[in-house]
Amino acid sequence: MSMIITKNGKDAKKIDKLDIEKETQLQEYIHDNPESIPVYEIEENKKLFVVAREFSTESGPIDALAIDKDGDIYVVETKINKNPDKRMVVAQALDYGASLWRHSDLNEFITKINTKIYDKFGISFEEKAKTFFDIDDEQLTLAVASLKRNLQDGNIKFVILMDSIEDRLKDLIVYVNQNSQFDIYAVQLEYYKFDEYEIMIPKLFGVEVKKGMSHPTTNQRKVWNEQDFVAQVKEKMGSDAEKIIKLYNYFKLKTDKIKWGTGNANGSFAPIIKRLSETISPFSIYSDGTFLIKFSWLKNHTEKNVFDQFFNAFVKEVSKLKIKITEEELLKNTFEINSQDFLNNYEEIVSAIKITVEIK
Repeated sequence: MSMIITKNGKDAKKIDKLDIEKETQLQEYIHDNPESIPVYEIEENKKLFVVAREFSTESGPIDALAIDKDGDIYVVETKINKNPDKRMVVAQALDYGASLWRHSDLNEFITKINTKIYDKFGISFEEKAKTFFDIDDEQLTLAVASLKRNLQDGNIKFVILMDSIEDRLKDLIVYVNQNSQFDIYAVQLEYYKFDEYEIMIPKLFGVEVKKGMSHPTTNQRKVWNEQDFVAQVKEKMGSDAEKIIKLYNYFKLKTDKIKWGTGNANGSFAPIIKRLSETISPFSIYSDGTFLIKFSWLKNHTEKNVFDQFFNAFVKEVSKLKIKITEEELLKNTFEINSQDFLNNYEEIVSAIKITVEIK
C-alpha cells in the first residue's frame, strides 16, 4: 500500500508503506503517542493513557497497560506481522488479563503504576492522570475507585496492536466480541516516512460489533440519580438495603449537596459539605455498600484549621472500630471499606460520620 503526498497540489510523491522491524518500536510509539490508539471511535472524546510498558504479571509482562478517565483498564498486546507467534496474540492478551485479575493486589497494582509514571515523568500517577485527562481531584478519586473495582471484577478490555492485521484475526475478534462479554479491539498501524516526518495511520477493528449489539454496552457512562441509586441498592443489598438508604437520607438532610457519580456497574454518590469544600467530598458511597474515605484529596482543598478539626474528630471515632484505619492511610490514599466491613461496623461508622459532619 502507498500514499501520495503533494505540496500545494504539485510535486506529487508516492510514499510506500514501511515495515516495522521490532515490536519495541510499536510499544515505544504508543507509550509516547497514546492517541494513536483510536478509542475515540468507540466513544467520542475517549482517549487512553498508557501508564506502563512491560507491566509485570504472573503470566509475563504486558506490552502496554492503559487506562481511560472512567477507570477502564486496557491490556495492549503488540505484534508485528512477521512474528510467527501472531496467531496466538488474542490468547496471550486474555492470559495477561486473567493474571491481572487473579493475582493482583489492589494497592500493589496502583503502587506499580505510580512507580512507572514517576520513573518516566517525575510526578505521581495521580498528578499525571489529572493533567492528561483534564480532570479534578473528585473525578480522579472516582476513576481510581472504578479502576480498582474493574481489576477486582476482572472487567478488562483488550487491544491487539499490529502493523498489519490479516483477515483471520479480524474474523476471530469479531467472533469473540459477538459471542462473549469481552471487549477486544484490533488496531492496525500503517507506517510511512517522509523526510523527517513519521506518519502512522490507525485503523480500528472490532468496535462495529459492539455498536450493533442489542444489549446495553458500557460505552456510555450512566449519570446516577436518587431513584436509580435506591433501586439498585435494593437489588444488590437485599435486607441490608435500608442501611445504605438511611445513610443517604441522612446526608441529603445534613449536607449541602449530593453529587452523583457516573458508571454503569455501580451507582454512587458523594455528599458535599461546603464549609469544607465546594467540590470535593470526604466520602463516596456505592450501591453495593462500598464506602470510600477521601481525606487525602480534601486536605489540599480546604483551610488547615477547618480540615484538622474535621479530620481529627473522624479519626478519634474510627479508632474505636474493629477494622484498623490509621491517620497515615487516610492521608496517603483513598481508603476503601468494603461492603462486608461496612455492614459489620455500620453503627460505629455512621456514628463517626454524624459526629464529624455535625461539627460547627
